[in-house]
Amino acid sequence: MKDRTGKEDLDKNHSSDQSYLALSIGTPRSRHSLIMQLLKCSFIVIVILALTGSFWWTISISTSSRGRIYHGYRRLQEQLVSDLWDIGEISVGSSRTKELEFCSQESENYVPCFNVSDNIALGYSNGDEYDRHCIHGFRQNCLVVPPVNYKIPLRWPTGRDVTWVANVKITAEEVLSSGSFTKRMMMLDDEQISFRSASLMFDGVEDYSHQIAEMIGLRNESNLIQAGVRTILDIGCGYGSFGAHLFSNQLLTMCIANYEASGSQVQLTLERGIPAMIGSFTSKQLPYPSLSFDMLHCARCGIDWDQKDGLLLIEVDRVLKPGGYFVWTSPLTNPQGFLRNKNNKKRWNFVRDFAENLCWELLSQQDETVVWKKNSKKSCYSSRKPGSGLSLCSKGQDVESPYYRPLQGCIGGTQSRRWIPIEERTNWPSRANLNKKELAVYGIHPEDFAEDTENWKTAVSNYWSLLSPVIFSDHPKRPGDEDPSPPYNMVRNVLDMNAHFGGFNSALLEKGKSVWVMNVVPTIGTNYLPMILDRGFVGVLHDWCEAFPTYPRTYDMVHAEGLLSLESGQKRRCSTLDIFTEIDRILRPEGWVIIRDTAPLIESTRTLTTRLKWEARIIEIESNSDERLLICQKPFFKKQSS
Repeated sequence: MKDRTGKEDLDKNHSSDQSYLALSIGTPRSRHSLIMQLLKCSFIVIVILALTGSFWWTISISTSSRGRIYHGYRRLQEQLVSDLWDIGEISVGSSRTKELEFCSQESENYVPCFNVSDNIALGYSNGDEYDRHCIHGFRQNCLVVPPVNYKIPLRWPTGRDVTWVANVKITAEEVLSSGSFTKRMMMLDDEQISFRSASLMFDGVEDYSHQIAEMIGLRNESNLIQAGVRTILDIGCGYGSFGAHLFSNQLLTMCIANYEASGSQVQLTLERGIPAMIGSFTSKQLPYPSLSFDMLHCARCGIDWDQKDGLLLIEVDRVLKPGGYFVWTSPLTNPQGFLRNKNNKKRWNFVRDFAENLCWELLSQQDETVVWKKNSKKSCYSSRKPGSGLSLCSKGQDVESPYYRPLQGCIGGTQSRRWIPIEERTNWPSRANLNKKELAVYGIHPEDFAEDTENWKTAVSNYWSLLSPVIFSDHPKRPGDEDPSPPYNMVRNVLDMNAHFGGFNSALLEKGKSVWVMNVVPTIGTNYLPMILDRGFVGVLHDWCEAFPTYPRTYDMVHAEGLLSLESGQKRRCSTLDIFTEIDRILRPEGWVIIRDTAPLIESTRTLTTRLKWEARIIEIESNSDERLLICQKPFFKKQSS
């Protein structure tokens, strides 16, 4: 039975094979279809094998190169950067998307949210037209081009004293015009603006600074550090000469001034490498916490302090630390002018009386300069004369870190745990290293702070290890330039988009880098800005779905750690392309971008850099396999707009 069954099966199979063969031979169309299917399958297998081999080849190169990233051998670093660049190009391949167009040449100084003509058309007046008005959802997604004759700024500190005329929008008339006396401390020729004022025909900022120190009771401005002064808010700063001079004394000056379409104080101050941002004393509170600065300075700054019923002076008091100083230089304060102008005397009397109601002590008055000292003790407020009209803000009103709120008519900052007189704070540079008691004010454990500090020291060393061979080998040199000796001052103006504790800033200074950092705390994150300012740094609150209050081409480096993760965790408010377009606007040609975030976010963001025409590299972090570095450089494009 078994043999019989096997024979029957064999007969059936033989019959089937004959039928199939006959069918195949008998139908040419079926034979052609079969051949095509076989060819397609073969092609797919070949492609899969090629891609798999390319993938493993890429991984093997990346893995073998990774261990050499953090070694100090310059030749190996140069080869590594070249390899990673090639790998990045391969990984992007056909996924390149359309590059953004260049903006028109009229947009070379474009600053969103500060369009005076549009604000006037919308009905703003009485100074409000110069204030910040952002229109949500409106984005100019094009690349802002530099002026026709733009040149890379000179390295610090040379660039502090000499800038290129073509890099900023300014006329000879604006250079020579009156206004802040620091505006007059400059000379203009065909190509350069010089701020070296050795000639007797110019006012001396050194003598002026010396006078202020003496009025406070100090020998000279170098003793301001010992008096508790480290950070200064310079209102209407001219072109930054006051801050440029004080920088040599380890004093950090932040310039703020109104938006100006031409002859901008902020633009030229940043071009010199001095901290500055657009800010307006008009109708809104500044984006700084209460009790932020050790001194506020106004030298012919154009602010009418007697206007708006004293609201502007209340805002000065809010951002001034207890025991801090307010310095005002104006013809209005000159007693000799009172005989000729009774109105000036009336205005001066209002400011003097209002300052007394704020519990400020008038320390000294010389010529056109007046120095007040803010009270150090809260008990002064209860001992004021009855009916002074100025009340303390309630807890609901006393917001520690307002974000462009309307000006308040009450005295702020009195509810804060940070009410510590400047003379009781640790002097700079020890101030940057907060102790256990000081950290408790911000709710931070000393272990977390110490760990953050060490992590940033390592990160900054690695950043510079990676960038050094690129800057000094691939970086296009200017004629006659040689590699500068340490500290490498190709970078001066740095913006940290998500500053956390300010550890990046601290590590840069500890490494001896001659930089200053704008520490930005996103409004959607945890607010550590009060701590950053108390450490002796400068910074500001900001919403990165809005334009940053600065002019194009003002920063040499933009850094962001964890910002993409922070933004991706929010309800979709704006696109990553919007944020990156804004980075491109404020970044100087040949400037650097360092993004540190999770591997998936970095990989997806890498494709955006091609749209911005940036050169980009993805680098693995040896100590953390879950994160990546995206290092980019913005090319220097000449005039490209039509």
